Order: sequence, then C-alpha cells, then structure tokens
Amino acid sequence: MDWRLELVQVPVSDVDRAKAFYERIGFVAEHDHRVSDEIRFVQMTPPGSPTSIAIGTGLGEMAPGSVEGLQVVVEDVEAARSELLERGAEGVSDVQSFPWGKFVFFPDPDGNRWALQESTRPGEE
Repeated sequence: MDWRLELVQVPVSDVDRAKAFYERIGFVAEHDHRVSDEIRFVQMTPPGSPTSIAIGTGLGEMAPGSVEGLQVVVEDVEAARSELLERGAEGVSDVQSFPWGKFVFFPDPDGNRWALQESTRPGEE
C-alpha cells in the first residue's frame, strides 16, 4: 500500500492576502470553501506538483508564520528564482549551493519559510 503526502497545512493570518500571494507566484487555487463563519478551507497547488497546501481559518492551532522547511524541487533553480522575483515575491535569497543541491529560500507574507531545490548529482557541484 502506498502512503502519499498530498496536503500540507500552512498557517496564515490573512487568507485572502496569502491566497493572492500564492496565486501570484504560480500556485493554482483548487478549492476555496467557507464551511462556516469560523472555518474556511483553501487548497492551492504549485505548478506540476501532486502535493497541495491548505490555508484557511479554523484548520488548526499552528501560529501563522510558524512553518519552516517547506521544499519544492525544480529543474532550474536560477530560472525559478527569476520567476519569483518577476512575480513580486519579496525576501528571495540568492542561489546557495550545497553538496546536495542548489537552493533559493523565500518567505510567504506571514513568514512561513520555503525552499526551492535543484537537485545535484554527485560530481556536479
């Protein structure tokens, strides 16, 4: 039996602001449902990804901005960095190289920390 991670909750303080940010950087809003005055569920998916994020209200107890280590794998991290900057993302780092890949780091408007990784094969550093 396969166990697939397909949804990760990302706590935000302003759902509309977060939704606009994620749409601006290329995520697609798959669902946006107001279940009640206390609960709103928004599911957003990065381009080409089988895994989505959930933002909203009443979804859990995590503090907005408390998530670190969200990582998306891309083929070309420099092109992805340029795209983030062109789409108005703020706080985008320079490309950083490690033995296990090239990375770019950036926050969402609440401070949740994301990483883009271009995998590196041994000997390609």
